[in-house]
Amino acid sequence: MSANHPLSPIHLQIMWDRLIAVVEEQAQTLIRTGFSTSVREAGDVSAGVFDLGGNMLAQAVTGTPGHVNSMAKSVGHFLNRFPVATMKEGDVFITNDPWKGTGHLHDFTVLTPTFRRGRPVALFASTAHVVDVGGRGLTADARQVYEEGLYVPIMRLADAGTVNETLLEIVRSNVREPVQVVGDLYSLVACNDTGAKRLLEMLDEFEIDGLDRLGGHVLERSKEAAIQAIRAITPGSYKYSLMLDGYDKPIELVATMTIGNDEIVVDYSGTSPISAYGINVPLCYTEAYSSFGIKCLVFPKVPNNAGSLSVVRVTAPENCILNAQHPAPVAIRHATGLMLPDVMFGCLHQATNGNAPAEGASNLWNLMLMGGPGRVAGDPALLTKATPFNIMSFHSGGMGARPGKDGLSATAFPSGVKNVAVEITEAVAPVVVWRKEFRTDSGGAGFYRGGLGQTMEVSLLEDAPFALSATFERIDNPPKGRAGGQDGLPGVVRTESGAPMKAKGHQTIGRGDRLIVEMPGGGGLGDARQRAVADVLADIDAGLVSVEAAARDYGVVVKNGALDTAATEKKRA
Repeated sequence: MSANHPLSPIHLQIMWDRLIAVVEEQAQTLIRTGFSTSVREAGDVSAGVFDLGGNMLAQAVTGTPGHVNSMAKSVGHFLNRFPVATMKEGDVFITNDPWKGTGHLHDFTVLTPTFRRGRPVALFASTAHVVDVGGRGLTADARQVYEEGLYVPIMRLADAGTVNETLLEIVRSNVREPVQVVGDLYSLVACNDTGAKRLLEMLDEFEIDGLDRLGGHVLERSKEAAIQAIRAITPGSYKYSLMLDGYDKPIELVATMTIGNDEIVVDYSGTSPISAYGINVPLCYTEAYSSFGIKCLVFPKVPNNAGSLSVVRVTAPENCILNAQHPAPVAIRHATGLMLPDVMFGCLHQATNGNAPAEGASNLWNLMLMGGPGRVAGDPALLTKATPFNIMSFHSGGMGARPGKDGLSATAFPSGVKNVAVEITEAVAPVVVWRKEFRTDSGGAGFYRGGLGQTMEVSLLEDAPFALSATFERIDNPPKGRAGGQDGLPGVVRTESGAPMKAKGHQTIGRGDRLIVEMPGGGGLGDARQRAVADVLADIDAGLVSVEAAARDYGVVVKNGALDTAATEKKRA
């Protein structure tokens, strides 16, 4: 084969890069056309292209690992129900099945086949978190998935170009925000159409009939690169456990990671059993964030696709909290599942000569607020005058300190979603955000400091109560420091009046009261007394570390705005 042949190694690499650009435009279309803040502001989505066997060839950079990696498995379930041979041009398929999609009912996955000259050549899939699916809403309070909202099995959303209006009417009749939800479903369809259009242009430009050769190259090279990276770390079995707050009682996540010659196997035997509440995790979501945590440290530069994902195998006993079986409640599976990269880092810290970050807040501290009749406990006569609303505003605590760097503050890791701007939240609901600021001293002290959490204070503009659906973690069990670093501060959820608030569940904030959330900081890494004095002083100047904490944790003494050199040397001796 000559170097100028369309399928030469050079051209294959060019086409691979182009394929990634195709799916990124696919994802950007979803965000630009999205109706809900979770889609257009936070980017709680995924997008990707698949071969006809259901293997993910490329994913968009935009999106969350939980959506991307579980969607990579979900396409296989679509094909089991609707084989490619039965698909027609204009067909679109949909589901929000937690066990065949991405873990809970609030995520809709849409699959669209792409045809060229009458022949199927690829599949495009995308996922979005919608603001509401009816039921109890996004809360851990349900006891079965049937209470958590509308359950759509794998089915046609469009048949040869004709939209399934019956399905859409069922959706509209079962959700609190029909315009936003149905609008997001159409956005999912639109983004897949964009991917298909750009792929066909690419095939025409490179004068190839399909993705068979390119797809084989992508999967083979990615798997080879991932295996080479595995062989560069120390083989063996490593164990780590993590305590979480849970809902009604603490839960423990226990992992044994076995690093072999050409794969990494994670076994969650010993993990707490299934919960009676909706913090349970379907295995697809467990696989998604376990794989992501491993990829972050072992082969971060290898493209994420079916080839690189194939070298990680995850098992969990049936009906432990990480392998909940139908019909277990799973609405806030992310409250548990987002902690799995920290568990993977705990194992890999032992296998990579201490090359893992400290634990972070990890769990999202989203403000899921609602108001109006039927959504809040209180005087019905008063509530009938209140404005009905249902919003999901994404916010985050701090990341753990990293080898060589401080942790990032107020950053959503591992999900990668963006914090939603205060102005957006205030524009779409009758709420006012009085404070949104870094939480001083929340980052764990260390040679590298943990990232800071943030404090937010919110109230209703109207003379009425409003409600919070809390899905918070790291209140009783703060993020741990590593290698001598200190723990990050635990989270706090409270009201200005002092009324008690729980970390999870649907709760009411009374008339005239304010909700205050103080988000956890990430753990520190290494001995805080060895941190450069200049770095501690810079943190004090920036308001990240108080004078008191600097003296207590770092041994850096500041008096009257200046460094007390003698006292500092004495404390650090």
